[in-house]
Amino acid sequence: MGFLGKVIGGTIGFAMAGPLGAIAGAALGHAFDTGGQTYYTTERARLSTGEEAQFTFFVAAFSMLAKLATADGRVSKEEIDAVENFMVYDLNLNPESKRLATNIFHTAIDSPENFNAFAGQFYNQFRSQYQMLDLMIDILLRVSVADGTLSPNEEKLILSAVRIFNFNDEKYRKLKSKYIQDVEKYYAVLGCNRNDSNEHIKKQYRKLVSDYHPDKIASKGLPEEFAKFASDKFREIQSAYEVIKKEKGIK
Repeated sequence: MGFLGKVIGGTIGFAMAGPLGAIAGAALGHAFDTGGQTYYTTERARLSTGEEAQFTFFVAAFSMLAKLATADGRVSKEEIDAVENFMVYDLNLNPESKRLATNIFHTAIDSPENFNAFAGQFYNQFRSQYQMLDLMIDILLRVSVADGTLSPNEEKLILSAVRIFNFNDEKYRKLKSKYIQDVEKYYAVLGCNRNDSNEHIKKQYRKLVSDYHPDKIASKGLPEEFAKFASDKFREIQSAYEVIKKEKGIK
């Protein structure tokens, strides 16, 4: 049983402060307030530091997706379907983890906290691990465009996360073009442009392959339930480079 199963089953506890702690505790039915900070406590063993980071990622992802779904003032069936498809097809969540993700999602929808509060706490946890920040923006974009469009209100929220994460406009443009434009998609995956030199493209590819290697990503606090998503991104980097190699004649 993974750590999520242990948390759900009540055999292990966690101590998560702030708005994400309030969401996690309420979703599990174990929240209480102590001077404005919400914690779930137990006499049993606690999550390790690495597991706490993984749980923070898990809670933040579905909390931020919840606020994204309410960006237009209501949560549509299409948006619910997009999030559920993400749980099932991108993350391969088992029924137990899917129930927890769904509880987090609906708890966050009703929470008085806003998107920026969740994004800010997530940034404080992962500010030195840009791969985690990159993956979160990728997740927000992927789910947002699942219905074929990125609404102005959805993009406004994503851009607020971009600012909180200290991403520049060019980095966001490249992430966005992966989903919005087909022409530049493969270059966007590598964070490159068509007019970049072959050497620059090769250097960027080698860096990304190293940075996003599944073993390295797992060690940085990514929940195992998100491992398929991260592995897909790793394969996406490799596939994009193969396409660009053929187009530019890179040896």
